[in-house]
Amino acid sequence: MQIDQLKPIIEAALLASTQPMTVHQLGDLFNEDEEVGPQQIAQALESLGGDCEGRGIELKEVASGFRYQVRQDVHPWISRMWTERPSRYSRALLETLALIAYRQPITRPEIEQIRGVVVSSNIIKTMEEREWIRVVGHRDVPGRPALFGTTRAFLDYFNLKSLDQLPPLSEIRDMEDPQMRFEPEPLPVRIARDLPIDPDEEMAAEADDGETEIAHHASADAADADDNTAGADAPAVSSEVDAPGSDTSPAIDHPIATADEAANPAADVEADDASQDTEEYRA
Repeated sequence: MQIDQLKPIIEAALLASTQPMTVHQLGDLFNEDEEVGPQQIAQALESLGGDCEGRGIELKEVASGFRYQVRQDVHPWISRMWTERPSRYSRALLETLALIAYRQPITRPEIEQIRGVVVSSNIIKTMEEREWIRVVGHRDVPGRPALFGTTRAFLDYFNLKSLDQLPPLSEIRDMEDPQMRFEPEPLPVRIARDLPIDPDEEMAAEADDGETEIAHHASADAADADDNTAGADAPAVSSEVDAPGSDTSPAIDHPIATADEAANPAADVEADDASQDTEEYRA
């Protein structure tokens, strides 16, 4: 059968199928008498892919086979045909799925060790229900944890033919989305002032300046205090000097001779009375 005859058949089969079809599955459409081999089918598929240039659809080879799909360029308009919003997956689910894809086979404890948090059972259940991951074995350690790996449905969903088409980790680190970066951006450098060559010397100089300023203020305060004290405590200076013989000195009728007489004035009175009695007796 000629290639021109094979192309419409293969194209119709791919459009009618709900799943991608492999070359072997497409070969089952023909009888042995028609003598259609894998090489002829591959040539027809290549020609069909070239016919899609400039159109809104493309012939894509994924892990499960070949399929027609909408081009990414026109997808924003085609998505308006469905009222349901596309599914949005949490960051935890995508991180877990990425670890399984890049490190498979991998156990759940190993994922938790890398991420630093416990993996929710709902995340594992969701990926298993979507047939993105499956249990491929058990690790030979105590507890025999399950080993997880990706499936063909995972590759089909993400438009991949094999795991080799996964983007390398270097490209993931350079993604523009700041939430997906592995290394945080360095903060901008802000210089407040010029730093000294020897910080200890500057600290000592600042301490000396502070002590000098404090001492200056203390001496100024002490001088003001001395001036105020001198003005308040200084006695009034008289133009005339009091002298014992001057007219201005007060008259002293009974000067105190000694400290004993000042301390015992009653003793002097008794002595005078005693001398008076003696004189009367003699008389």
